[in-house]
Amino acid sequence: MVCEKCELKLKHVATADPFKKGNTLKEKAGTSSGRAINENKALSAKRYDPMTGIRKCRICQAKMHQEGAHYCQTCAFKKGICSMCGKKILNTKSYRQSTT
Repeated sequence: MVCEKCELKLKHVATADPFKKGNTLKEKAGTSSGRAINENKALSAKRYDPMTGIRKCRICQAKMHQEGAHYCQTCAFKKGICSMCGKKILNTKSYRQSTT
């Protein structure tokens, strides 16, 4: 549940397109479109740590899956706020919501 302003910040593509930017690397001998041939990716690639970008909800401290959000979807819906910026979106005064 995000507001209209934060909806633009959401990513629409699941994976990045490697050919979108084009060939930005200089052509070297033994390369194919900027990629080295017979390169050991285990030695040359950056180490990817999947736990670096995971945040916790500011209210319930649960781990979140949405990138850039401060509140989990459950807490955002209960409070009627945007999960990214915390702006009030929905009036939940007349709702009967349980605490569990």
